[in-house]
Amino acid sequence: MTWRAFLPIGVFLVLAVALFVGLGRNASIVPSALVGKPVPTFALPALDDQTRGFTSADLKGNGLSLVNVFASWCAPCRAEHPQLMALGQRDDVTLYAINYKDDPAKARAFLDKLGDPFAAIGADPTGRVSIDWGVYGVPETYIVNARGEIIYKHVGPIMPQDLEAKIVPLLDGAGS
Repeated sequence: MTWRAFLPIGVFLVLAVALFVGLGRNASIVPSALVGKPVPTFALPALDDQTRGFTSADLKGNGLSLVNVFASWCAPCRAEHPQLMALGQRDDVTLYAINYKDDPAKARAFLDKLGDPFAAIGADPTGRVSIDWGVYGVPETYIVNARGEIIYKHVGPIMPQDLEAKIVPLLDGAGS
């Protein structure tokens, strides 16, 4: 027998190991090339006349910031909103939002119904700024330090267990 006879078995084993390793990974953890880097430069207009616009300059020099990308048509955004309202009660973090490809009137109705914890909300009707942030889909949340660097990215809705296990400890640790 030659080594060629074992080639199909070797290829199968390599593929089986790769599949096994891939299945063991947490699909909700999406790496971000921007973690540890400055936020992209942007300037978004205000969602409506009840809020102000939002720019990259807002995220520099003012302590910790949390940036949430949301839309009124996003069911998981509705599920995470109580956690954002709770974070909005903290004095050590400022919440900002990017409203992704949404109708401003529907976004305002969403916030009027569920509450508005945001200091500023930028409208991103084309999704261009969200793409620059590396957004895969809504909701996504970023924590930004006072230097304007992204220190954490959360993909998907922030659920109560995420708030307790990931977000609050990170905010408490980053603030000290």
